[in-house]
Formats: sequence, structure tokens, C-alpha cells
Amino acid sequence: MTDTEIAHSNDAQYGPTDVGPLSHPLRNISEVRHFFRTNEVPIYFVGATPFNLLGLDRWVRNFTYITYYDGWDGAHPRVFTPRRKPYIEFESGEEINNWLLSNAEVLAFINSRRAPGVRPKIAMVFFDEETERICSELGYDLILPKAALREYLDSKLVTTRLGNDVGAPSVPNILTTVTDYDDLVAQATEAGLGTDLVVQTAYGDSGKTTFFIDDETGWKKNAKEIVDQEVKVMKRINNRPIAVEAVITRKGTIVGPFMTELTGHRELTPYRGGWCGNEMFPGVLDDDLRRRAGDLVRRLGDRLGQEGYRGFFEVDVLVDIEDNECYLGELNPRISGASAITNVTAGSYADVPLFCFHLLEYSGVDFELDIDEINERWRELAAADLWSQMVIKETSPVVELITADAPTGQYTIDRSGSLVFKRAALDWHQLQNEQEAFFLRIYGAGDYRWKGADLGVIVTKGRLQHSVGDGPFSLTIRAKHLINAIRGQYSGVPLREANPPAPPSASNSAIK
Repeated sequence: MTDTEIAHSNDAQYGPTDVGPLSHPLRNISEVRHFFRTNEVPIYFVGATPFNLLGLDRWVRNFTYITYYDGWDGAHPRVFTPRRKPYIEFESGEEINNWLLSNAEVLAFINSRRAPGVRPKIAMVFFDEETERICSELGYDLILPKAALREYLDSKLVTTRLGNDVGAPSVPNILTTVTDYDDLVAQATEAGLGTDLVVQTAYGDSGKTTFFIDDETGWKKNAKEIVDQEVKVMKRINNRPIAVEAVITRKGTIVGPFMTELTGHRELTPYRGGWCGNEMFPGVLDDDLRRRAGDLVRRLGDRLGQEGYRGFFEVDVLVDIEDNECYLGELNPRISGASAITNVTAGSYADVPLFCFHLLEYSGVDFELDIDEINERWRELAAADLWSQMVIKETSPVVELITADAPTGQYTIDRSGSLVFKRAALDWHQLQNEQEAFFLRIYGAGDYRWKGADLGVIVTKGRLQHSVGDGPFSLTIRAKHLINAIRGQYSGVPLREANPPAPPSASNSAIK
């Protein structure tokens, strides 16, 4: 694959240079667009893959991706991947990013594009205090909230209390400690929560630290994870989870589009309840629910701002199917897997991608924007858009060295109903209808695949889930066809070793 074979229009990368700064604060979206189109400061997104913010380089001049995996094999002009990658069994996304930032090839690449006196700006999904130390030593600006603040806000108990402070309630709950099952039932009954309960610990992935307890057997199964620590005890409701991203700026909180989540589909993930994609479509929420949910998110965002948090975050909103009430769910104080869709909505094209407001907040440039007006416009425009994405994991217990894969690029469904590779492409922004799809390869030939490995991501227009009434979501026939067609292009050689080396992030998604 060569650069000339790639279909792209990275307009921002070829914007004018040597344009002086405005003499006044940025006052409207046109000036914000001009600011990013003429940006002189190198901005890097660092991660295992460029998935989360792929396509943002269309809007922001000097925006580049530094990644561990390169789905374009060097053909993407804005993606840099080190050539020499000795095997390291990374255990987290933070370890991958810290390795990249400290890598000699990466340092040389950044220094080659660095003007005297200019501090490159660094963004990423996963980071920690070691990341902060590395950036400080190298003279980079890590344009993210402090790791200590993010860890503090990651607590489900803290999120609940902050939401309560500003009238943005969670599902009816109590924050307490319990000693045994009788104590749990007594406290829950007194609080009017009933005996069909959901118990969460403060930290950890919700799939592993959320316990559904409706009898003593359920209590005994999970008691050791609950006793002797403060927990959140909630009434169990029949809910529909809705994901939304937002940005906290000095002028207020900007709320992005609402979308449903794909979770636990066995065709996509071996993990029960595991996240495996998102859908955005006009009927995600009706007008009333969209307004109420947006108000909850803005209230929480403004409260997080009082704690010193600035920039991007994602939150789940839970809609009670029985009474149509909205509640705050789990907070993710970071860029998320939903960002890929958030940044290609109709609202983005009418204004700028949501993440640009994060960059603006960390740019050092003053601005005077009407946040209420932006939120109202986004609420109307995003409701009319339609995008979906699926993360394809290896679901079988196989352990193989991949020998053939599905190439990154744009695909189409031909007259025979087959999914065929149409052309190389940089991202999914050029998709026009449901007959087209974009596949971003993550693991390819030369990598290992095993149960839980991220093979890649499919992005497309159109719905990928359906439900009957208020029942659970199922994948559509079209979705299953897309999955099978991509999987069918992968093949590998089985390994005989009992414990062969595994690629990074063996237990977690590299993109969320």
C-alpha cells in the first residue's frame, strides 16, 4: 500500500502557515476552525492504536498519531509507529503509552518536528503519574487532567456524591458498609431499595466489581469482595444504558451526542457484559429524555470542574424503562471508545469535533463562546445522525500466529451480497451509506491472536442492533454478516507452547 493509493482529504494538514494570532478572544466557531486550521504547535495522540481520535487530523493542523500498532503498514501520513518493537508483555494501556513516550525512535521523531521553544502537546486515553514524569522530563505538555485527580474521580462513590451535590442523582442507592447478608437486607429495606440489589465497589471495571444480589446465595458468592469496605448499594432497575461524552471548559460543559452500547455479544467478545461497540441513531432518546439527560451530564460536568477537572470525559446515563426516569451511571474521566463516533457526527461538521473543545481548553488561547447555544445546536443536529461501530475480539480459545488478515480500508457489499475490499482509506469519514464499512486492523499478520485479542474495529452507517419491545438488544443480520466476512479473512498457525507470548493488553480492550 502506498500513499497515492490512500483516499483522504486531510485539509487541515495543508492549511496556511505563519498566520499571526488573533488580537481578541475566539468569539465564534468560524474563528475556532481558523485557529485549528493554522495551528503551529505539534499535537500527538499516543496509544496502542489511533482509533479513538482517528480523523481528527482532518480538522487540526500538526495533529499526529504515535501508536504501537499500525494498521496501514506505514502508508498513513499522520501515523508514526516505531520499527523496532522487542517483545514486552505489557499489562496495561498505561505501560504501552509510557514505553512509546520513552522509545528512542519516538523521541527522535518528535524532536525532528519540534521548533525551538515550542512544547509539544500530548493526549492519550491511558496515563498515570509515570506518564506525567516522562512528559515533564522531556518538556512535553500532557494536555489531560492530573492522574491523581482522575483516579479520585474514577471512584463510583465519589461520582455518586458529586452528582448528588448538584441534583444529578444516581439510581436510588445508599453508600454504606455491610457486615453480612442480613445487614445488607436490613439497610436496603430501610432505604426503600427492596431486596433485588446491585452492589458496586468504588474502583474497578464495572463488569468485575458490580454484583447482582437477590438472595443469600448471591451474597455468599460475592461477600469477600464486599465486606469491610464502603460500597454503593442500589435498587435494581430495568434500564437502558446510554453513553455520552462531554468536555468541561472554563465557560461550561459541552455535551456530545447520545448513543447506545454494544455489550456482551458473543459474536464480538468472549467477555460477558464486555463493551464491544456503540450505536448512534435518531431514536436513542426522545426529545424530552435527551434534554433531561443532557442536563444531568452538564450538572455533573460543572461539578467536576469545581474539583479542578478540565477536558474530556464519558458518562453512562441509565434510563429506567419502567418509569422513564434518567439517572447518572458510571463516570469515565478520560477519552473513551465512543470518541470515534462522537467526532464524526453532524454536530461535528456543523461546528468542530467535540475533542477540539478539549484542545481549545488546553491551548492557552482565550475564547468567548456561547456554551448554551452550542449545546442546543448539538442536541438538535446529533439527533438526526446515524453511525455504528463494532470491536471484533477473538472469541475462540485458539492461540495462533496470524498469517493472513483483513486489510485496513473501505469495504462495500457487492451485488452478490459479499463484503469486498474497495480501497485503502485513512479513516471512516467518507462512508456514505449502509452498503459501505471501514475496517481498522489492530492485530495482523505476524501478531498473535488468542481469546480476547482485539482483531480490529468496523465502523459503518446504519444500525447494528435491534430489539423487540423492551427486550435485550440483538445483533442484526447485517452486523453478523460484517463480522463473519472480516473474521473469514484471518488465518493463522497454531502454536504448541502451553504459554506463548501474548500481545499487549491481553485482558482489556486497547481502545477504551
